[in-house]
Amino acid sequence: MQKVSLTALARHQLEIARNGSSGRSADTVYGGHEHVMRQTIIALRAGSSLGEHENPGEATVYVLSGRVRMTAADEAWNGSPGDLLFVPDSRHALEAVKDSVVLLTVAKHH
Repeated sequence: MQKVSLTALARHQLEIARNGSSGRSADTVYGGHEHVMRQTIIALRAGSSLGEHENPGEATVYVLSGRVRMTAADEAWNGSPGDLLFVPDSRHALEAVKDSVVLLTVAKHH
């Protein structure tokens, strides 16, 4: 049995994002290349984003703190703490409206 504090990880990653030139930081919490499921904590400074990219597989974004906006084509979804956003099966982007931390969960297609 393993346990990790998402609250502590979120605080740490947000500090890195706030001080880094890219305005973002990420760390794998669970999984990796040898697993089907991967969970990554991503921190974004207000105004920074993950530019448009392909969907890596079935994926969700759980908002831990802040406010984010996910866009795909002509659609947009806003996320606040406690919201679970379902990543569309198309090119999409994620922008931080406020300093934010999300938990990205991806199940890769084989």
